[in-house]
Amino acid sequence: MVIVDSSVWIDALWGVTNRHTIWLKSALGKLEIGLTTVILCEVLQGVRNQTQFRGFQRDLLLLPVFETIDKRVAVAAARNYRTLRSRGVAVRGVVDCIIATFCMENGFPLLHNDRDYDAFERHLGLAVVDPSALPLN
Repeated sequence: MVIVDSSVWIDALWGVTNRHTIWLKSALGKLEIGLTTVILCEVLQGVRNQTQFRGFQRDLLLLPVFETIDKRVAVAAARNYRTLRSRGVAVRGVVDCIIATFCMENGFPLLHNDRDYDAFERHLGLAVVDPSALPLN
């Protein structure tokens, strides 16, 4: 299962072509692709009209959607935030901290196009998908 961040979904849903959206399009139907409730919320909150909202919601809900945070993930996210801060890394948003921690706690790699996850990869071992390596069948 690969969790796809809102930074990629938003580009994909609006027709942006980059290496992340190319990877996602080639992986759909070949690999298990999922998202979290927080990612679902981030994507849908930016939709401009009701028709698009319903269509995007319908399409995204065809995929596995994981509850993002429980007590275990909340405590681990706080620990990860504190660890990064102690290493001099400024964590800009709690949402990305929760998503990164959810992925680490559950063993899911993350496909993202957001530099805020780089510290989680570098310092805490977040597994990320290399979008330059297209998925195999």
